Amino acid sequence: MGLYLGVDGGGSGCRAAVADAAGTVLGRGVGGPANVWTDPEGARESILAAARAALDEAGGGRIEDLQAVLGVAGANVPEAAVRLAGGLPFAAARVETDAFVALKGALGDDDGIVAAVGTGAVYGVQRAGAVRMIGGWGFLLGDQGSGAWLGRTLFETALLAHDGLVPSSGLLRTIVSENDGPAGLVALGQRSRPADFAVHGHRVFVAAMNDDPGARAILDAGAEQVARAIDGLLAERPVPVCFLGGLGSVYEDRLAARYPGLRRMPHGNAVDGALGLARGLW
Repeated sequence: MGLYLGVDGGGSGCRAAVADAAGTVLGRGVGGPANVWTDPEGARESILAAARAALDEAGGGRIEDLQAVLGVAGANVPEAAVRLAGGLPFAAARVETDAFVALKGALGDDDGIVAAVGTGAVYGVQRAGAVRMIGGWGFLLGDQGSGAWLGRTLFETALLAHDGLVPSSGLLRTIVSENDGPAGLVALGQRSRPADFAVHGHRVFVAAMNDDPGARAILDAGAEQVARAIDGLLAERPVPVCFLGGLGSVYEDRLAARYPGLRRMPHGNAVDGALGLARGLW
């Protein structure tokens, strides 16, 4: 019996599923962060851990027999994707970006836009089978509006407020004081990874829901970043928009009035997309 592996690997964690030729999911597994550009060896270990857990739940088998499609963060850098594919034990391994497998899971063959916003942020549009992706350039130069971006912007805004250059708020004062002052906050920022910043990004969301003005301003700025990307992809002609990822529903709610009649529920998730690609559906 042929077995297929689909993997969705992002900056905060890795999910995998094993399915048979009919598409029935037999087992699922999880692993750690899987960004093949910033941490290639860690990504490989996370993928293998998730794959082995899924295979174990499926009742066992040889990992070397799996036909795999891996959607991983950082795979939009071609050399990183090639390096990962060459170091895996599967019978066949196709490496795509996590955004591409999310798009296929959400849309299948349908026209539409996906805004995938979690630890990172990336966007894609599919029209008549042709896919165009934008964003996903990583935390250093991109990922605007993402959880990591929100956390980093929280740190930056808190320091600006400490210096009296922007209005302060409860959250902005707290993030400074709990780190024993601005120098401690700077030190925390220097040793933080995107996933660490994303934890603080969640604090921005919670505080904004509790009417903290500093948090609301940061979240509003994030929403504008997300909207700018969607608007760019809508420029040719309107198509449905699916919001994905840990922050997808947050931004969908905040941007509901901006896209009346265009928001759609996704058909499936990124693991579904990876499995469909592995089985040759698209």
